[in-house]
Amino acid sequence: MFKELDPLLHSQLRLAVVSLLLSVDEADFVFIKEKTGATAGNLSVQIDKLNEAGYIEVRKFIDGKKPRTVCKITQIGIEAFDKYVKALQDYIKK
Repeated sequence: MFKELDPLLHSQLRLAVVSLLLSVDEADFVFIKEKTGATAGNLSVQIDKLNEAGYIEVRKFIDGKKPRTVCKITQIGIEAFDKYVKALQDYIKK
């Protein structure tokens, strides 16, 4: 039987964000936007969804006079990603 894929990670942009955050300690919004090619509005919504699920931590602060948003993957996010990848591997094997 096929395992259910995590609908939160099954979104292309959210999967890209989580994958990117796995490879860095943390990343700011502008970096993630450039790497994913997402619009600011869409990326903001997807980051909020990942944050609400506990997959990432989001820090918002003022750096000089500029607002900054920095994201970091959580242990919950790492575990969800691993589970998602394993479920995909099961699909491939069947």
